[in-house]
Amino acid sequence: MASTLRLALPKGRILEESAALFARAGYDLSPVLGDSRKLIHACGPLTVLVLRSSDVPTYVAHGAADLGVAGSDVLDEDGGELYEPLDLGIGRCTMIVAERADAEPTQAPMHLRYASKYPRTTREYLQRRGITAELIKLSGAIELGPLTGLCDRIVDITQTGETLRQNGLRVIDTVAEVSTRLVVNPAAMKLEGAAVADLIARLERVLG
Repeated sequence: MASTLRLALPKGRILEESAALFARAGYDLSPVLGDSRKLIHACGPLTVLVLRSSDVPTYVAHGAADLGVAGSDVLDEDGGELYEPLDLGIGRCTMIVAERADAEPTQAPMHLRYASKYPRTTREYLQRRGITAELIKLSGAIELGPLTGLCDRIVDITQTGETLRQNGLRVIDTVAEVSTRLVVNPAAMKLEGAAVADLIARLERVLG
């Protein structure tokens, strides 16, 4: 009897987009789309775990899931070593730096405060730019930071920029382009190699 692969999916919009993509590849993940509060779903050859997006790499890295779907923003921030065989072409957005639209432009900022839920990525960005700044970690409502004086600038992801505009912020730089990846636990590649390879091949065919 074939073993069941454990697939970690993030809650929210990417969950729906992932289910649609996997359906095209022949995997029925419809049980995860109901109103149920269940976090583990039996979906034929897959057992699907529904998690916070930031937890997906952790579950995969520690073997609690064999593979998962995670944004490159989360993967870069986590800093773990996972096999990333596919860019799934969903959930595309941009990681940006933004400040108040009415902020005075400055060529050589002496001391700025940046807020982000991506401290590792933000720190690396600041180092690349040669910027010395104070870094504040936030978990939500990042746009509120500059509006309340908590920080001067934020590093966050955006699709259209509409939320930034509605909150009186402007984009001043791009940190990275973000996309959603399929990630695989290295041990699962060995222990469940045939099943993992088949899943990857099916997804590759529908991605073209």
